Amino acid sequence: MKESKKSIKENNIIEAAERVFDAVGFKNAKMEDIASEAGITKVTLYSYFQSKENLYLAITYRALQTLNERYYSCLDRNKNAKGVDSVIALIETFMSFCEDNFLYSETLLDYFSMVRSTSSGQDKSKLTEATKESIYYLKLQDIQNLPFKLTAKEIQRGQEDGSILSNIDPIFSTLQGWSFIIGYTKVLNANGSNQSPLFNVNLNDLKRFNLKLARALLSNEVVANELENVDLLV
Repeated sequence: MKESKKSIKENNIIEAAERVFDAVGFKNAKMEDIASEAGITKVTLYSYFQSKENLYLAITYRALQTLNERYYSCLDRNKNAKGVDSVIALIETFMSFCEDNFLYSETLLDYFSMVRSTSSGQDKSKLTEATKESIYYLKLQDIQNLPFKLTAKEIQRGQEDGSILSNIDPIFSTLQGWSFIIGYTKVLNANGSNQSPLFNVNLNDLKRFNLKLARALLSNEVVANELENVDLLV
């Protein structure tokens, strides 16, 4: 019973931190503001989370869990589809995930940037003490590769059913797909609610173009000509 109450309180704190970080950003957020938003004292907050970094990692963990669940749902919906259709659906799932929650997408970009800069956490000298001590950092390491593995597996399935080119590397293509998404996400996060960020390009058109480009790079089907159907410049 005590564990249940503790878990509920911890989730309330994380949700309060999400609202504060979403409103003012990680750098400008203060622990006292988070405590106030959660309706608790600062002392109580620190008894659950000893640092702002730990709270940010808790949100990152929640973000990655949410993304993974969306991936599983997408895979279930497309289990009878061709491999290429499932892969494109996964890419669209991640893009929609980023559209739905800028904070979650930002935390994931920050986390994977940290993973890359620290050689997947092997270079401890580049990690803060708060990160090293965070249980959520350990939890993230356990699930950080799952989206990549699920996508690569679907690419392999597409190669087996003939819908994806047999001479491409599943992991390389997975990373290539993520590069599409990262670029799109950075435009989203920089853009906010404005739907025409650069050169009057509509983000929905940009999304559709990326999905068609991904299909053209993966597929045996002749779809490259479809890319010309998207008029990006107004």
